[in-house]
Order: sequence, then C-alpha cells, then structure tokens
Amino acid sequence: MKKRILFICQHYYPEPFKMHDISKFFIDNGYDIDVICGIPNYPQGKFYKGYSIFRKRKEKYEDVNIFRVFEIPRGKNTNFNIFMNFISFPIFSLFKLPFLLLRKYDKIFMVQLSPVYMSILGIIIGKIKGIETTMWIQDFWPESLFSVLKIKNKILLKILYFSSNFIYKHTDKLVMFTEYGKETLSKRINKNIDNIEIVHQSCEKIYEEPIFDEKINNKFSKGFNILYAGAINPTQNFEVLLHTAKKLQEDDNINDINWIIVGGGMSKDWLQDRVKEMQLNNFYFEGFFMDTKDVVKYYTVADVLVSFWVYTEVYKYTIPARVMSYIASGKPLVLSMTGEVKNLVEDAKCGFVSESDNYEEFYKNIKKIYNMPKEDREKLGKNGRDYHFNYLERNINFDKLLKFMEK
Repeated sequence: MKKRILFICQHYYPEPFKMHDISKFFIDNGYDIDVICGIPNYPQGKFYKGYSIFRKRKEKYEDVNIFRVFEIPRGKNTNFNIFMNFISFPIFSLFKLPFLLLRKYDKIFMVQLSPVYMSILGIIIGKIKGIETTMWIQDFWPESLFSVLKIKNKILLKILYFSSNFIYKHTDKLVMFTEYGKETLSKRINKNIDNIEIVHQSCEKIYEEPIFDEKINNKFSKGFNILYAGAINPTQNFEVLLHTAKKLQEDDNINDINWIIVGGGMSKDWLQDRVKEMQLNNFYFEGFFMDTKDVVKYYTVADVLVSFWVYTEVYKYTIPARVMSYIASGKPLVLSMTGEVKNLVEDAKCGFVSESDNYEEFYKNIKKIYNMPKEDREKLGKNGRDYHFNYLERNINFDKLLKFMEK
C-alpha cells in the first residue's frame, strides 16, 4: 500500500506557483498526495474561470487529490483585501479538520508562503495524530511581511514575532534556502540544527530548454531585449529599472533597447503610469500568463534577464525562485539584490549583481552587458546553465527534500 502525504499550501495549481511540481515529484517516488489549498485567485484577485465557492472545490489533477478551502479573494490587491485573504484561508481550513482526521497520512508537508498562518491546520493534525510535519519556508515571517508593510506598533510586532516563532517551533522539521537562514532560525526558536535543512528553490524542467514562438520572435527581432518576468508588486524595486531606462534613453549611442515586462501584480498600473510620466520608450507590457511555457517563449528572445528587490532583512534568508529559472534558461543575469543572491551568481559566473539600493551600479551593469560581445554574453549564460544542472536542478533538490522528510 502506498504511503500518503498531506500537502498543505494556500496557493496551488492553476495558480503560478511550483507546488504542483513538488507534489508530482512525491508521486513519482511512490506517494499518494492529498492537497489542501485555496480557491485560485492569485494574482488577478478574482476566482479563476470555472472555480467558485460552489464549483471545483474537489478535483483530481495528474494523480493529485485537491481539496479547496474557501478564501476571500485578493480583489484589487489593496492592503485590506490582502489582509482578509491572509486570514481567511487559515480560518476556513480548520473546517477540514474532521475530514482529515479520518484519513491516514504518513507525513505532513507544508509549503509556507505568506502568511505563515496557512500552516496551522497541518500542525494541529500532526499534533493530534502524531504525524511528523515538515515545512518548507519560502516566505520567512514576519520579515517577509515587513518587506511590504512598515509596522511600528510595538505590541503588534511582538504578536507577529511570537506567533511566527510559535508555528516554526511546533513544526518538526524546517527547510530553508540559505545557510544564514538556517542558523538564524535555529537560534531564534532554539531548534536543533539537525532538524533544519537547506534546499534551494528549483525551477520547473520547462525552463531548461528554449521555446520558439514565431510571433514573439518577429516582434522582438530587432534591438537588445531586456526581460523582466515575474510579479509586479511593492517588493520589486522598479525605480531601479526606471532610473536605468531613463539614463539609457538619454544616451545618444543607445537607441535599440526593448524593455519587456512579463507578469502581473498589485503595482502593474503604477508601473505603467510611471513609464508614461517619464516618457520612456520601447516598454512592452506583455501581461500575465497562466501557462509557464508562454513565459519561457520570452526567455528565448531575451539578451539579458533582470530583477530587482527593495532592501529588507528578509532577503538575507532567501533566494527567489525567479533567479533559479533565470539561471536555468542559459541567459545572462543583471540583478539589483542584497543578500545571498550575490554569492550564488558569483559562484555560477552567470552575470552581475549590485546592491538593492545602488541604482547607478545597476545602470553600469546593464550598460556593461549591452556593450559586451555576443559570445561573451552567451558564455555567461552557459556558465549559469551548467551550474544549474550540477547543483540546482529540480530532481537534485527535491530528492534532498524527500530524503530529509523520510529520515
């Protein structure tokens, strides 16, 4: 009889997260999977077509049993709507408790995005039934919250730290992205460091090979293509991009740059308005795509891939999934990010990284890679791709994760 894992995460297929890829790996390694997740609404803020409070609350997709919990959709992604979305899933997930207590599970696995409270259901079931719990921390709380909201109320800060630490402390095994994060968490909650593992985020296999799309290739066949692919929200420091675009536009020797933006989020309207206000040319907002292969088509035409973060403490603990997919694609990177990302890109020799708040250095790095011979840019991309297959590839990391859960 197959072993069964209870997999809990607020966001799951068809939302644009990698959770289904993880569950498929578990299935390929002999497990049955039950997933508890929310009704898909990220990032548009409304329930996806075909889903509602009454429709598709239970479904089976590629051998994964999916049970959907009611959640308040994010709406227009205002702070209030996001807060309501954050608290609704952990509250309504508890209504699944009687149903789940009647089912047999060998392990409980939780992928913790924001908020940390989405994991409460798994911890309760684990305690009641004596099932070992493992949590993969992808948004380290409450630091991840502070990267979006500046909270100064001392009582609220204490509550956030206490509740986050309580959840981490009462999870049997924890998974972090970096050595710094592992050591910090171990000291903060006084947990044996042997019960904390480092597993890098891994991109889906689809990022490893180019996908050619004739229409996209024709659209961007001329010029130097700079691609940003990902969420458009306050944690991304788009002022870095705007500053660089303005300076390059004022350079008489550079007039062929295409700024390609693929993605959506709460700051998209703001970004489009800023581009108009600054009278920036050659910005292409291609929209948000449900299917990952539609995103990879844009990687194929890119000359360089970019990303940028605002500076917050949380980025010392993590490396974004976007960077992992960038490296796997075999294209050079120019990033504006403080933290462990710099060490990773330097180890892989696949691009240039400046500090989050150093606009001028980001501009210089873009100009450097623009003036670089094509064969040198391709060498940077190849370095990243080789590093990916040696250290970051999906099966390597997921195998490490599964062995940690099983031991």
